[in-house]
Formats: sequence, C-alpha cells, structure tokens
Amino acid sequence: MFEHELNELEKKSQLRWTRIVEMCAGPRVVVDGKSLLLMCSNDYLGLAGHDALKKGAQAALDRYNFGAGASRLISGTSPLHEELETRTARFKGTQAALLFNSGYAANTGIIPALAGSGDTILSDSLNHASIIDGCRLSRARTLVYRHRDANHAESLLKSAAAGRRFIITDGVFSMDGDLAPLPDLVVLAERYDAVLIVDDAHGTGVMGSRGRGSTEHFHLEGRIPVQMGTFSKAFGSFGAFVAGDDDIIHYLINKARSFIFSTALPPAVCGASLAAIDIVEQDDKPKNRVWEARAQLLDGLERLGIAFGNTDSPIIPLVVGSSANANNLASRLFELGVFALAIRPPTVPEGTARIRLTVTALHSRNDIDTVVAAFAVCKQEGYL
Repeated sequence: MFEHELNELEKKSQLRWTRIVEMCAGPRVVVDGKSLLLMCSNDYLGLAGHDALKKGAQAALDRYNFGAGASRLISGTSPLHEELETRTARFKGTQAALLFNSGYAANTGIIPALAGSGDTILSDSLNHASIIDGCRLSRARTLVYRHRDANHAESLLKSAAAGRRFIITDGVFSMDGDLAPLPDLVVLAERYDAVLIVDDAHGTGVMGSRGRGSTEHFHLEGRIPVQMGTFSKAFGSFGAFVAGDDDIIHYLINKARSFIFSTALPPAVCGASLAAIDIVEQDDKPKNRVWEARAQLLDGLERLGIAFGNTDSPIIPLVVGSSANANNLASRLFELGVFALAIRPPTVPEGTARIRLTVTALHSRNDIDTVVAAFAVCKQEGYL
C-alpha cells in the first residue's frame, strides 16, 4: 500500500529502520555483533546503568508491583508519583510539578491545555517536533520566529491579536546543541504579558552549576512560569514532567489530555528517577566529566579542521549537507568502531543532514581519542 512512498524515501536517502543495539557496560554497545563506541546517546550522565537506579527501581517493584493499572485520576497514583513530583519541584525551584509518560506526551498535553483558539503562540523555528505538534493541537495562531532571534519574536508579538500570548522554546536545541536566548525571551514575556514555556529536556541534569537546567544556567530562577523536562536523558530513567506554580499544575491535572487519558508511569520507573535526582544533587563528578569530555572532543575536531555547529552543550552537530553524505559518513564511522547515526530531514531542515555526536560521563579520554582518530580517517578519505 505504501511501497511508492517508501521507495521515494529510499531515493532521497531518508528511509529509516530500527537497529538492535545490545547495551553493554560503559560507553560501548554491540550492533550486528560489532563492539562500538556509542556517540549518539542522550544518557549524558551515564546513569542508565547505575546501580542506584537499579536498586531504586527494584525496591519500588517489590513494594508496588510493576504496572500502575490505571490513569492517575482513577487509581493509578502511587505514593512514588507524588514523591517524585515533590522532589522534581524542589529540584527545579518551583511550587509544584506534574509527571507525564514522555516528553512528547508532555508537550502535546501542556500546550493545548494552556493555549487555544483565539490565543497566539510564538515558536522557535527549530523547536522539537513535540512542540510543533502541541502547537497544532492547540488550534492557537502559531507564529514561527527565526531561530534564537528575540528581535523577530518581538516583532511578531507586536502583531498578536487579542487573547493570551505564549512564547515556546527548547532550552537546549536537540539537533544543534545551542541554547535559547532565555534572558531576552524572559524580558519579552514580561514586557508583553506572555507566558514563557521552556522545554528543557536536554538541559536538565547538565546545564547550570547544580544541573538544574537552562533556567539555572542563565540565573532566571522564578522567572520562567512553565518548565518541561525529562527523566529519560541525563537522569537515565524514563518519563517527563512539567514544573511551575501550584495553579498551573492543578490546571494541567484537569486539562492536559495526555495526562488525564494515559495509564500512569510504573512506580518502578519513579523509583529509578528518584535515585537519579539523588545522584545529581549529591555528586557533581558525572556532570563535570561530561564537560571535560566535550572539551576534549571539540579540541580534537578543531585540530583536524572539522567544522561543528555553534554548540553550547554536550550535543555536537557535524553538518555535512545531503542525506546521502550523512549516511555514508555514519557507515564509515561504523566500520571504524564508532556508532553515530545520520540525522536527516525531516528531523533537520533540507540540506543540513548531519552526524549528531553526544558525549557522556562514561567516555574516557582514550574513548574520545579513538573517536577523533576515526574522524581523522574520515577526513583523509574525503567523507568530511
């Protein structure tokens, strides 16, 4: 039925498929029987395999069983859900928090609950797909401003019709690794009485002096009313949250459809997430190691003369242009022992296909040297 469409994707080097990745100890994985350095994971702090998360999940499993059995508003709320929400709010410096089953579910629940017909949303042109879909579901008038361009956002705000106004942005942009101009957006939101919503999925755990995220990085605590984040990246667990004032969270409990109509997260997942918060709050070493590995990798790429994007995070994009070029580079890296997949349209704009490298706390100095050596070969052979 869809053979023609699949063939067209293949012609454009944009056909996708899943690959079995066997997780092993440390930063290595096994794919198709080959041991590879993993350079495309969002497990920034290396907590996904941490013993504390396993113990937290097991303790919750022993006490509460696995499945929650129902949505949160029926019989699915366990003490661990409320404990994790309380801990999350404290971690993010807000009055309250609410759990969602994924970052995608959070954005497609939060945005349509807060914004609706007659309202106006200002959205960054490189926002995550979940934000884009949340805006569509809201039926609000959505105006897209140029990437990280607060002046353009302001010009669009001036044209906003009557109704509520929202500015929505990623904190750390997942495919480029750069940061939203949050100080400027906060000023705009306060000047034009708009609600600023920040998706900090890739900032939570790694940005800020204590890993509280982009808000802490820019010293904007108390000035961003709606903060979304996930437990599935730096925290090494699963699920997502929104943090904000009590009235916003209570409103979302009553209006966010992806919360209301979804079975609750398994308590064991909450147990793992609580253990992850403990680690982030008590131990700076994983976060510090991420930034050390990032500096080493950037230095190595610079010495090779390999260009990378304007990144401010552990995400390092190497834009190579066409989807075919990105696929070829990824395949060669695979042969050289590095697992870093090609990112192609529609995930990124046409002509900007790339290899998206990420570093984690588990990458040793030798690991980074190995990756740099692989890129040296790729550059010599004309892949870059």
